Amino acid sequence: MPNTAICPVCPHHCKIAEGSFGRCNARKNLDGKVVAANYGKLTAIALDSIEKKPLAFYKPGSMVVSVGSYGCNLACPFCQNHDIAYAKEEDIFDLYELSPNELLEIAKREQMHGNIGVAYTYNEALVGYEYVLDCAKLVKDANMDNVLVSNGMVELDILKQILPYIDAMNIDLKGFRSEIYEKLGGSLKTVMDFIKEAYKSCHMEITSLIVPGLNDSLEDMANEAKWIASLDLNIPLHITRYFPRYKMSENATDISLLYELRDIAGNYLNRVCVGNV
Repeated sequence: MPNTAICPVCPHHCKIAEGSFGRCNARKNLDGKVVAANYGKLTAIALDSIEKKPLAFYKPGSMVVSVGSYGCNLACPFCQNHDIAYAKEEDIFDLYELSPNELLEIAKREQMHGNIGVAYTYNEALVGYEYVLDCAKLVKDANMDNVLVSNGMVELDILKQILPYIDAMNIDLKGFRSEIYEKLGGSLKTVMDFIKEAYKSCHMEITSLIVPGLNDSLEDMANEAKWIASLDLNIPLHITRYFPRYKMSENATDISLLYELRDIAGNYLNRVCVGNV
């Protein structure tokens, strides 16, 4: 196909025709090159507590300017931010542009309110990694922190470009069987490789949202916790409660199950938290 370009960001490696978008709705073939069409286009900006990322063991009590755009490379039917994660640009009513320098000025201004830097979150930040990279360099030069919240479904070549500027991450580990990721349009191996590489360079915490009937197996949690512990038994694991969202109407996760999963994970890990209860 003439002028088709292949996106390098994630293992989907979308073949994108001129003027078209990849499956994330954020990356576009422009003149034969895949670019971030969502560059600097924000759907949300807020001053959040660091614990909302969630990061429980990285500068607790701090605040962080949190920004998100649109687009995601997974297809989770329980997505809590589906209105921006799966939206196309023309579907978003309240979209505004902010250059990296403008974002830096906001981050500096919010230091008087306890801000430590910038968090890239809400949607899958790395489908627009170019913006994250440009902002993170400026934030780091200003002696402030960069925080990344990601699904980890990104190739290592992309991760390695941003890692020198990232201070802390929370990675969504959506299950510990390949079949789970196949249902969500992803790759468990890619996410595991991402976590292993990122752990070498920054503070790491992991979140698993427990969805009934998908990833609520006690055996899976034991295997997940064992694997995380093989990297470092002090990596914090957040076991969080699902609520009905987007295409899923199943009842919220039973709270007693969350605590049972916490106890299982606690056999292998020193820092296991239960959230959304």
